[in-house]
Amino acid sequence: MAETFTLYKLIILYMLNKVDFPLTTSQISEFVLDKGYTTYFKLQEAISELTQSELIRTETTHNRTLYHLTESGAETIHYFSNKISPAIRKDIDDFLTEKQYDLKEEVSVKADYYLNTNKEYEARCQIVENGFSLIDLKLTVPTEKEAEAITNHWNLKSQEIYTLLLTNLL
Repeated sequence: MAETFTLYKLIILYMLNKVDFPLTTSQISEFVLDKGYTTYFKLQEAISELTQSELIRTETTHNRTLYHLTESGAETIHYFSNKISPAIRKDIDDFLTEKQYDLKEEVSVKADYYLNTNKEYEARCQIVENGFSLIDLKLTVPTEKEAEAITNHWNLKSQEIYTLLLTNLL
């Protein structure tokens, strides 16, 4: 049983090692649960243990969590990737190849909000590519409800807004 649980953790590390961007809980879950490797609760337990042991680190906003592979995590998967069967590695590689554009686009769009020192809400909306901001927009609004609406809409309309800004500013 412990060996099977270790496999779940190695699958997560392998996935994060194969991409040059973080993955969300739902992206990792999509692969692991759709393939029937484990249950949602066992997956969450594996993610939690990887985080506690600092093999992955989290980046959390109001609406999602992103997982990054740490240096220790990269070393671990380097030494133990052979513990993942070739069939499972192929499944992971195929999933990441098939969905790479969608996965990358989903995590490159970031939006969060917070209460600033003036007791107003700031919504921060970003598009990040290869670790660099293509756009980093802060909007100040009076209520949390408005800030939350901005962040939710940014996730849906970021490309359209980015294109509109470039078109009008260039």
